[in-house]
Amino acid sequence: MTTETNRSQPSARTAQNGEAVGRPDQEGTGAVLARGAAVNIATLLVANLRGVFTFLIARLIGSAALGTFGMAWAVMDIVSRIGVFGLDIGAMTRVARHEAKDERRASRALFGYAITWGLLISAAVSLVAIVITLTFGGAVATAPDLVVATAVMLLALPGMALYRIGTGVSRGLKVMRHDFYSHGLAETFVTLGVFLGALAFGFRDRVPEIAAVLGVTAAGTVAAVLARGVLGRPPPGEARSSSAGLRRELFRHSAPISGYMLLNVLINRLDVFLLGVFVGRAPGLTLEVFGVYCAAVEVAGGMRKVKFAFDPIFAPVVAGHRARQDHGALSESASQVGRWLVAAQLPIFGLLLVAASLVMSIFGPDFRAGALWLVLLAVAHGVTGFAGLAESVIVADRPHLNLVNSAVVTVLYVAASLILIAKFGATGAAAASIFAASCLAGLRYTELRFLMRWTWPWVSLVRPLVAFVSALTPALIVRVLIASWPGELIAGVVLLLGYVLAWRIIGLDPRDRATLNSLRRRTATHAGPEVTP
Repeated sequence: MTTETNRSQPSARTAQNGEAVGRPDQEGTGAVLARGAAVNIATLLVANLRGVFTFLIARLIGSAALGTFGMAWAVMDIVSRIGVFGLDIGAMTRVARHEAKDERRASRALFGYAITWGLLISAAVSLVAIVITLTFGGAVATAPDLVVATAVMLLALPGMALYRIGTGVSRGLKVMRHDFYSHGLAETFVTLGVFLGALAFGFRDRVPEIAAVLGVTAAGTVAAVLARGVLGRPPPGEARSSSAGLRRELFRHSAPISGYMLLNVLINRLDVFLLGVFVGRAPGLTLEVFGVYCAAVEVAGGMRKVKFAFDPIFAPVVAGHRARQDHGALSESASQVGRWLVAAQLPIFGLLLVAASLVMSIFGPDFRAGALWLVLLAVAHGVTGFAGLAESVIVADRPHLNLVNSAVVTVLYVAASLILIAKFGATGAAAASIFAASCLAGLRYTELRFLMRWTWPWVSLVRPLVAFVSALTPALIVRVLIASWPGELIAGVVLLLGYVLAWRIIGLDPRDRATLNSLRRRTATHAGPEVTP
């Protein structure tokens, strides 16, 4: 069914695009959130095949090539936040607001402006960054390969802009499956295909970077084409929206987003960067200890990544609620997503708590020394993930507040890290991460309460917390009674089984049960699975 046909048949459009557009009742919105989260989880799982790419680089080319690629990718990721200029999230929230008001014409115009300006800005930033890298990179990096690899990787900026903006517009339309096709499939398999094909023909120099650039470009092309397809072509005679007004709206909303997204990337990497500066200068901080800490960071990052299953669908739903000024529906959506996020994060944190040494030993026996850092970092990343939900509510109306929050926390984080790392080494870096995450969460939820006159539904978290404490208690007892890795393994199993049993006893929240029943009815009435909310 085409978009324009849907617009002439409201009931059919509601069935296709989800109850949140046509039926604002909470059961329908809960089903939209649940289906969107399910698709995002599938996307994350497929995208993790990228780990095969890094493994192949190490095995087929060598660890030096992997280190060079990793640094080049990190630089590109940071610079891309400038090139995209916040147009991805800005377009997502603006499109979601216009869709909530049934203004598809404005959504089409916003998509065109975001894609056009995103490509222009990212191409300009890419050119400037490449010139700077080739001209001054040698003064910073001692390895010439690193300079060249970074310059090549910066060619991915226009493709990254296409991917993020296209995906953002699709999410604004509450279509989650597009990211599965672009990032999950296109980028993963194009990257792997180019990499293996180039090696088969005997090429080795800059192969990882070229493969990554082509993979990102493929993902961006697919994302933009799919988003354009959902928006549809304008019907004959459709009046054009006020271009100047929409452009101002888009850039006014996107500019602060660009700033705080850049700061957020820096915040996420700041502990590793500052700790690297202190190697050999802080108590017990050797290069080997620094490597153990980096491994703990990678594992603990899974706590924050859980949010990515919910945030892409939660943000556009929130924008729709805010556009309609429907605070009751906003509270219901926030309570459900918050409960789901915490329910998913807590067992992961519990496993890291009772089996931290066992988890770290996967990297090697010496990595068991990072067990404490893993637990502390898991707390920090867990708080950061939950605070991201408040960020999604704030960005719908006041994105500048997120910029202020990130700027303030960056300053506090640097100050705390310099003090704590100098005194406690790697443990101080992990403690500073908890401090920064707590400050960011406190600022965001305080602003919701006093500036936006809306309170987060904290009572909705009672069930997952009760289930977690019920499961954690016997697991900790097992951990104390049984020493070494067998105790950690058994404690982990006890935790998971206890968590499932606790939920069986406590039962689902009535709203979650209604959402589950809605999904079952929808599945029963469709010939195939419907993944588009």
